[in-house]
This record gives sequence, structure tokens and C-alpha cells, in this order.
Amino acid sequence: MQTPDSQLPTPDSRLPTPGTSVCILIENLTVPLDRRMWQEARTLAEAGYRVSVVCPKGRGFEQTYEVREGIEIYRYGLWEASGPFGYFLEYAIALVAQFRLALKAYRRTRFRIIHAANPPDTMFLVALFFRLFGVRFIFDHHDLNPELFEAKFGRRGLFYRLVSLAERLTYRTATVSIATNESYREVALTRGGMKPGRAFVVRSCPDLKNLRIEPPKPELKNGRPLMVVYVGVMGAQDGLDLLLESIRQIVQDGGRDDVSFVLIGRGTETPALEAWVREKGIDRCVTFTGRVPDAEMWACLSTADFGVAPDPKNPMNDKSTMNKILEYMAFGLPVVLYDLTEGRRSAGDAALYAEPNDPEDFARQMLELLDSEELRRTLGARARKRIEESLNWDIEKRELLKAYETALDDR
Repeated sequence: MQTPDSQLPTPDSRLPTPGTSVCILIENLTVPLDRRMWQEARTLAEAGYRVSVVCPKGRGFEQTYEVREGIEIYRYGLWEASGPFGYFLEYAIALVAQFRLALKAYRRTRFRIIHAANPPDTMFLVALFFRLFGVRFIFDHHDLNPELFEAKFGRRGLFYRLVSLAERLTYRTATVSIATNESYREVALTRGGMKPGRAFVVRSCPDLKNLRIEPPKPELKNGRPLMVVYVGVMGAQDGLDLLLESIRQIVQDGGRDDVSFVLIGRGTETPALEAWVREKGIDRCVTFTGRVPDAEMWACLSTADFGVAPDPKNPMNDKSTMNKILEYMAFGLPVVLYDLTEGRRSAGDAALYAEPNDPEDFARQMLELLDSEELRRTLGARARKRIEESLNWDIEKRELLKAYETALDDR
């Protein structure tokens, strides 16, 4: 049941001193589970902004309203869709909820910036309304939705054209855009028509101050000496089917029974993936954990021998920075991934690269790491060094704050 305005908690000592207020819109995941957006919200709060977040509910985060670390969070109910029409309906329902809760936040805070993180690219409609009151709009571009649509459904058509139109209108409405990498910034400048001085790159880098590396826990390896970990979404475009085929080749064709494969996360494909694993008889060495709290994920990453990123090559993935790669590297783990443009920019010389979309070659690269502790140690050290020297949140948050200053600049 929704909390009436009259029953909403009044600002208390946990809230920052009133200053410039901002409202962040999210549809894809709740906070604090959406690590990038929670990181951004905390950074803004620490910088003196009063921050409200409108996001969906999630498992373990069912509260309609709460204040967490000084950040006001408004949540709405949501269901996961499949198919073009299902997504259209999901986004329409979410848009109504976002507009209603943004109005509630505006009545309380009179925010001056509304910050929307896609997917989807429909939240510009909420921002467009508030621009009538002088509110600036920051578009935080996480997914190339036209490319994502094509990757999911393998076709174009009416819905594809609508998705492309929504992207263009989002950029037209935006005061400032934020991209997760240089490839996305190029999209902002070309397809989006953003001016270079208003298009920023803020990478989804780990915050080393809020990340805990622990001593390994051998019990997490399920009685096996080696452990490979996957962390992320399990959707049609994420390559879990390719990864499981590589695992099958290692376990059945290669006769390996000394490796535990731990898959952390969930998505629309999870039930089908679990059924496939049982059907192929490799469930004894593959564990699906579902979504887990950060502490459990950190324990797994502290214990694993390396991480995998099986995202197949397509127009979206090739230009996207995968958060899981940087998370593995922050824990000093080498990575096996398909050879993608932005994947190579992230992992550099800390990874082994398979031929795109070739599960047999992916299995070969995993076996090379499984068979060499020295190689794992060497690549892992390179991974941690890259994170410490250039790919961490202390560096990236400066660009976030600069984007906000630019959005507020009346000139």
C-alpha cells in the first residue's frame, strides 16, 4: 500500500543540510542493488546535494519509502516482462509510477535536477514535464536501447523505430548527458546531437573504499580446488547460454571435475538456464545463487580463481562497458571474455580473449587459466593495478560532479 503524503516522514537528522536538490529516476533495478546509481547518489549526497531516488522495489527492498545514508528513496512495484509488447506495457506502468513519485519528491524538495538512468528511454517524458519549472535534465546512458532491442529480438520493425525515436527525444530533452565509456559518448555526439561540452564520460568503476576483499573461503568452492565466478544479469543478450556450453565442454568433453562454477545474479533466462544445466547433467558443478547481498558476492569474488564475461559480440555489447569485468579486476581476478572493443579497453592485459561468440575457444581460454596458477597470479596482479591506477570511483566521480555543475550553470 502506498504511503499518503501526510504520513511521509518529515526530514530528520539523517538528511543532509538542505541545498540543491536532485531526483534520480531508475527503472531497471532498485537501490542500493543498482551499484552504479547508488554510488552516484552517495557521491552527490557527500558533495552536499539533497538526493531523492525513484526506483522499483526489489527482493529485500520492499519499502515504499525510506531514508538510507541520508538519501530519500521512493519505490514502486514492477514486474519483469518479455517480448516487445510486454516491455512496452512494463515501461508504461513504470512511467506512471515514476511521474507520480517524482511529483511527490518535488513537493518536498523542489529539486533542480532530474537525473534519469536508462533503460528504458521513456523517462524523458517525466523530465520534459519538470523542465517547464526550470528543472535541468541529466541523461545517464547505460544501454544502447536500439541495439539492445535488436540483440534481444533479432529483428527491427515498428517497436525498433519507436525505441530509436525515444533515444533521440531523450537527448533532445537532456541538458547534459553522461556516458559509461567513449563509445557511448560518441553516440551522444552523433545520434544524440549533444554538444561536446555537455557530454561527459563517467565509467562504472569500483569504489575501493566501499569494497571488502576477504580471506578466501574454501567452503564456497563446493569441495573442489578451483572456482570460476560469473556476476551479472541473466538475460537473452548476456551470453549465459554460450558460457554453459563452454562449461559443458570442460566438464563432459574434457572430463574435468575439479572446478566449481558459481553464477551470481538472476534474469528472465534463469529458469531455462537452470533446466539446461540439469538436462546436460552438469548441475553437480554449476551453482546458481540468484541475487545475493554484497557481502556474499564479495566473499565469492575473494575466493574465486578468475571471473568470466561471456557477453557475445553484437552492436550493443561491443560498445558497452560490462560492470562485472571491473568488479572482477578490483578483487585481483583475471578475466576470460570474448574480444569486444570496450571489454578490451577495460581489461587490457589482465584478461584472456576468446574469438567472439565461440564457446569452444572460450573453453580453451578458461582451461589455460585453470591449468596455470602462475598465469592467474600474473593477470590478477595486472587487473588490480589497472583498477588502482586509473579505473576507480575516486577518479570517475570528479566527472560526475563536473556534469552536475555544467547542468546548473545558467550560461
